[in-house]
Amino acid sequence: MTLTVLASLAAAGFFVAFMHAILPTHWLPFVLVGREQGWTARKTLGVAALASVGHVAFTVLIGAVVVAVGMAAAPELDRYFKWLVAGLLVALGVFCLTRQAHRHPEAPRRYLSDRAAIAGLVLLLTLSPCEAYFGVYTTAIKHGWPAFALLSFVLLTATVGAMLLFTGLTLAGARFIRLDALQERESMILGWALILMAGAVVLFDL
Repeated sequence: MTLTVLASLAAAGFFVAFMHAILPTHWLPFVLVGREQGWTARKTLGVAALASVGHVAFTVLIGAVVVAVGMAAAPELDRYFKWLVAGLLVALGVFCLTRQAHRHPEAPRRYLSDRAAIAGLVLLLTLSPCEAYFGVYTTAIKHGWPAFALLSFVLLTATVGAMLLFTGLTLAGARFIRLDALQERESMILGWALILMAGAVVLFDL
C-alpha cells in the first residue's frame, strides 16, 4: 500500500466521518440534556466523548464483518473485485441521494437520574452506526487489515473530534453555528462523496 493510496483512503474516510459527525443529531442532544440535568460543561463533554466512542466502536464492529467477508470472497472474484467495490459504493451513494427521511434533533427527554440520562444518550448514539462509512470500509478489502485499522483510526479521530468541538462551542455560547442547511443536505453530500470514491476505485485502482 503506497503512501498515495494511504493518504487517499485516509482523506476520504475523514471527510465522510467528519461530515456525518458535525450534524446536530450528534452533539445537540448532549447540550440539551446536560442543561436539563444541570451538568457542568466538563461532564457534558465527557458523556459526549463516551457516546462518540460507542458510536465508533459499533461502526467498526460491523465494518470488520464487512471487510472480513470481502477479504474471504476477494480471491474468487479478483478480476472483477474493484468493479464490485465500486458498484457497492455507487449503490450506497444512490441510496443516500434518494433517502427521503432526514433525522432531526429531538427535544430533550426528562430523565429521573443522571445515570439514566447518560445511559440513554450513549445507547441512542451507539446503536446508530455511521452507515455511510461501511462504503468507505469496502475500499480496505483490497489492502487488508492495516487499511482497515487506518480507516478505523480516522473514523475515531474525526467523529470524536467533531462531536466534542461542536458540543464545546455550543456550551461556550457559539449560537451562531447554523447547520440546518447542512443537515438537510447530509444525504446528498455523503451520497456524492461515495459515488466519487467509486470513481476513484475504478480509475486509480485504490
